[in-house]
Amino acid sequence: MFGYYIDLATRSLRRNKALTALMVLAIALGIGASMTTLTVLHVLSGDPLPGRSGTLYYPQIDPRDGQGYLPGKTEPMDQVTWIDGMNLLQAKRADRQALMTGGTVAIQPDNSTLDPFYEDARYTTADFFPMFGVPFRYGHAWNAADDEAHARVAVIDGPLNDKLFGGGDSTGRTLRLSGVAFRIVGVVGDWNPNPHFYDLNRKSYGEDEGVYVPLSTSQDVGMNHDGGMDCWGNGGGGNTPAHNAPCVWLQFWVQLDSPARAAAYRQFLVSYSEQQKALGRFQRPPNVRLRNVMQWLDYNQVVPDDVRLQTGLAFGFLLVCLVNMVGLMLAKFMRRAGELGVRRALGASKKALFAQLLVESGVVGLVGGVGGLLLALAGLWLVRRQPASYAALANIDPEMLFATFVLALGASLLAGLLPAWRACQVTPALQLKSN
Repeated sequence: MFGYYIDLATRSLRRNKALTALMVLAIALGIGASMTTLTVLHVLSGDPLPGRSGTLYYPQIDPRDGQGYLPGKTEPMDQVTWIDGMNLLQAKRADRQALMTGGTVAIQPDNSTLDPFYEDARYTTADFFPMFGVPFRYGHAWNAADDEAHARVAVIDGPLNDKLFGGGDSTGRTLRLSGVAFRIVGVVGDWNPNPHFYDLNRKSYGEDEGVYVPLSTSQDVGMNHDGGMDCWGNGGGGNTPAHNAPCVWLQFWVQLDSPARAAAYRQFLVSYSEQQKALGRFQRPPNVRLRNVMQWLDYNQVVPDDVRLQTGLAFGFLLVCLVNMVGLMLAKFMRRAGELGVRRALGASKKALFAQLLVESGVVGLVGGVGGLLLALAGLWLVRRQPASYAALANIDPEMLFATFVLALGASLLAGLLPAWRACQVTPALQLKSN
């Protein structure tokens, strides 16, 4: 029966090509606009580490002086000082923990055909790699002993390995960073979480750092810090503050594998704040937060407001297209009142006619979905040409491809409900008499 309805729908749509084209165009325009913006929103609001983000937390404490403090209304700092970062790291109260910051290093290639260039770098501790699930193409990460020994070792990413070493196994090779020789111990595989949840102070989207070195080593050789910094009192001065300066400039992440571990760590942060206040370092009462990855992204409002606004406007446009489609379908179905009356007289039920007309609406939706997909691909191509930091990520994935046709089919069926119902209310006797 369903195949028969498909055949009837195809014949009906071919009989009035102009009206069919208008209906297909209406749904295609609405689907194209809405799926373009929805795909961008989907990409920007996605989970950067599926399966891991629920156990990764960003601790926040407040080491500032009392100036501007409002009890219950003041958020703690977004980063940590060197002293607090090292204290929390060495306490080892989490399943894993990593202290880090970002910078830029000068690379002097051994290859004479390449000029020296700058590369984004991440100065971090050994747990960064297993905690965030970083895969390796060659070699491995450094270990905690390397952190303690201030070892001059480095991990590089795949694109930098391709540029410097032609994509081969470069482990054991020497890499000169800002005039200092480092031994490459690993090459990162395919790993590019977006947004860059672990350091939103530098950039939210785009390519990850090309070089990773131990945080302790970066301080020894004077690698520059490049990122957010907030000081109070007599702090400040220079790109990289002194280790005892009242400045926050480092990020600290922990892995807590159960809710009980998370609750215990939150209490540890409170106790640590109370201890530091008793020592005279902190002046404010304990003010801590412990947000997981997705909560941290929500708190920082990573998705731009203009993307949310554009998505709302696009779905408003889709609604306008559906209203127009309702009018077109109503006109088309009512013009077929005679045909429907004959079918009723021959024994077809209202339910059968209703199903037939809805199938016809669904066929229009599927054809419109193909057109909408093509328009969405064109729209995403235009988005990728924009200067926005997230532009390169605007690509449709299988999930959004499926959503395109689901939305098109659902929208067309919704638009066809009223016209199909009205057409089924026609009295067969009146139509037979008029014919």
